[in-house]
Amino acid sequence: MMVDEPAAEPPAGDSHLSVIIPALNEETGIAGIVERVLAQYPALRAAGVPGLEVVVVDDGSHDQTAAVVERVAAAVQPGAGRVRLVRHGVNRGYGAALKTGLAQAQGDLIAFLDADGTYPPEFFPQLCAAALRGGDVVIGSRMSGEKSEMPPMRRVGNVIFAGLITLLGDQRVRDSASGMRVIRRAVLPKLYPLPNGLNFTPIMSMRAIHEGLALVEVPIPYRERVGRSKLSVVRDGLRYTQSILWTALGYNPVRILGTAGLAGVALAGLVGVGLVAMRLQGVTTVGAWGVAAIFAALVLGVGGVSLFGLGATFNYLVALLRGQPVRMGLFGKPIFDPPLDRHFGWLGLTIGMLGVILAGGALAVGLQGWPVERLSLYLVGSSLLMLVGLQLGISWVLMRALEELSEREIQAQHDLAGGQPLASQGKNGRQ
Repeated sequence: MMVDEPAAEPPAGDSHLSVIIPALNEETGIAGIVERVLAQYPALRAAGVPGLEVVVVDDGSHDQTAAVVERVAAAVQPGAGRVRLVRHGVNRGYGAALKTGLAQAQGDLIAFLDADGTYPPEFFPQLCAAALRGGDVVIGSRMSGEKSEMPPMRRVGNVIFAGLITLLGDQRVRDSASGMRVIRRAVLPKLYPLPNGLNFTPIMSMRAIHEGLALVEVPIPYRERVGRSKLSVVRDGLRYTQSILWTALGYNPVRILGTAGLAGVALAGLVGVGLVAMRLQGVTTVGAWGVAAIFAALVLGVGGVSLFGLGATFNYLVALLRGQPVRMGLFGKPIFDPPLDRHFGWLGLTIGMLGVILAGGALAVGLQGWPVERLSLYLVGSSLLMLVGLQLGISWVLMRALEELSEREIQAQHDLAGGQPLASQGKNGRQ
């Protein structure tokens, strides 16, 4: 990596702003966007941001992008901000360019926008004002009412991804992938690690929400770029989805795995109710579809409980590794109080015993001459109940052990600090 930095004026004031512009083969438009950012200096000073620098990260361009930036930097008048050029020898990706800029930026407020002129730097004073009012990550939202030229396909994708982030993060997000933001330097450690690709921005939004940072959206207009976009709807859409899900799993695994598990259990229950209803109506044999339904109920029931238990266990591991209280809410606040996982012990024992009783009853009537085809449903049901009960019991034991480790670590830290003994985090400290 090479850094070209002209003679620079020192940052002025505590609210110095660094604007990062990642650029790849943008020789025709980079000068204009840099000059538009510099033109905001008076408005930024009026908004309480007295210092401004522009950091252009040339991400391995093959054209004259770097040379154009150098000419613009040399022409900047003293007192009008400054321009710095950072160059990657090879193309590393959009997110990698932004991370290089974040490492080079010197401001207390750090912003970024694209080099193609699609985002309006004239709105930086508004975004900075929102940051100065307490916003940790301020997003220039293209989906909040201002005029937007976003193509329909990308607009639909943005709505889908924003909805996914909203669902997994319990906070309404309208623009999941805006490339124009202002961030307070102090919160950067909570946002890392961040990816090197175009999924940089949605992952930043996810991390900000789960880290409890103040995520603010400010409406901005958006102009579609001239020429071919570097964004692939299918490839990058799949990458966005995968990245969002994996990031959510790193904070609150039970939100995803638990929801899928409960859905599986619910479907298995519906199949079971249907089979019992058929039996009560005198149907004692099942065809191919009935066998398939029984098979599906077994897989969904055992798999659903296993997924929920896995998600809940992962939440304890996340809490242990992060030194934080355990989260157990599926959709916002916890549905059950105490949380459902604390009932796994007696639920597992009860369900398992029901399975044993059902199996014993089936065996008893079988010894009295009932045909096997009449007993099959009861035997399958008993095996399902026993397997579910066993899985619940195993999960309960594992989570209680993890809870003890988590409480021990928190209690030890508190006691070593000279504090009073803590109440049980497992019971009273959940989020």
